[in-house]
Amino acid sequence: MIRFLHTADWQIGKPYLSVEDDQKRFRLQQERLQVISRIGEIVQRQAASFVLVAGDLFDSPTVPTAAVMEVMEAIGSLEVPVLVIPGNHDHGAAGSLWYRNDLRRQQRQRAPNLRVLLERQPLELDAVLLLPCPLLRRSDSHDPSAWIRALDWSSLPRHKPRIVLAHGGVRGFSGRDYEAEADSAAGGGNRLDLEQLPEAEIDYIALGDWHNLRQVSPRAWYSGTPEPDRFDQGVANQRGQVLLVEASRGGLPEVTIAATGRLGWHNLAFHFSQDDDLDRFAAQLDTLLAGRVARDLLRLEVSGSLSLAGHRRYDALLDDLRTQLLRLRLKGQCQPAPEAAELQALTERPGDPLIAVVARQLRQRLDQQAAAGAETAATEAAAITRAALCQLYALVETHAIETSGNRLADSRIPASRIPGSPNQSGVNPAEPSAEPSVVSPSST
Repeated sequence: MIRFLHTADWQIGKPYLSVEDDQKRFRLQQERLQVISRIGEIVQRQAASFVLVAGDLFDSPTVPTAAVMEVMEAIGSLEVPVLVIPGNHDHGAAGSLWYRNDLRRQQRQRAPNLRVLLERQPLELDAVLLLPCPLLRRSDSHDPSAWIRALDWSSLPRHKPRIVLAHGGVRGFSGRDYEAEADSAAGGGNRLDLEQLPEAEIDYIALGDWHNLRQVSPRAWYSGTPEPDRFDQGVANQRGQVLLVEASRGGLPEVTIAATGRLGWHNLAFHFSQDDDLDRFAAQLDTLLAGRVARDLLRLEVSGSLSLAGHRRYDALLDDLRTQLLRLRLKGQCQPAPEAAELQALTERPGDPLIAVVARQLRQRLDQQAAAGAETAATEAAAITRAALCQLYALVETHAIETSGNRLADSRIPASRIPGSPNQSGVNPAEPSAEPSVVSPSST
């Protein structure tokens, strides 16, 4: 019986280009390095004999030397052999990343326990026989594991567990199509036909490339990524772990899932039908994020509508989320839906005649757009008009707070701050009868 860790798809150096904030992007990149130390803790706690990395240790063949140095230091601290095959992101073609002088130098100095397997041939270790299937190009039209079928099994050690180490998709993959995975190789390359391998001769198949945890057969597993790297993609999604495997010659492996992920990638769908839903929305966020800062990413899909006051609070919640999260990916829209009382408060303002004029004209335009029906142009224009009313409402509320706090005698809002209003020149706000025309809603 041999005990080891199976992991894959570290993808050190992943750029996270969808995250605009440089500091947050750096935080995500550092977590991919720091997970190596958590893997080391499992190695020590479980007395694992070695670590297998089934491809894509790096995210690209052009990783900076500084990142290489950090990775080698982290791997060197594991204190057990770490055996790696190239994957599609860091393939092993001649002249690739694995042949770089800086990497080989750093490996010798900082990670002498690291061994990169660049050849498709059996490798006999003290207690195990490895059958590595490295990718020698980004997309290989031939099965990387095909060489195993031609082995003379009688010439191999009879009592050592035999472990295949491979990176790619498997034929007959059930559930979601493998090609739907964003990082899968184009053109259907790197396909592994595991059914053609002699089951009785192999004790465990350590797979990489599929970023979710998945058992393919009693002896074949995808470990998934040790640190989550994307939003959930449906049923049975599980990321952020390594596999602790106990294997023996001729027996079924015993596989235990060991959590290593630190970041949370969440999905939340929410429909707003009334302002009271905001409290329920905030409560769900509190449950999901537990107050954590800079440790979560959220894909939020919203629909429905809120009053102008409710929408203002909704916008404030989103602003807080953008600050708290490493990334907020927003899908859909929550529309502002002015209530009658809110429109009345805007259109009947003796102290702010210009506000009233602008609000009345926006209201008239909204009525006209509603009468136009569900035509696309009318619907889009109505959304712009409602947004202008929402902005106007927020301006009035903000100004009311400011004037209340400063105890100003004159609560009228300067015309220059009113969305959709004309320039102050030539307009006398003291004359309500002077009806200025509202500019196109798109300018609001």
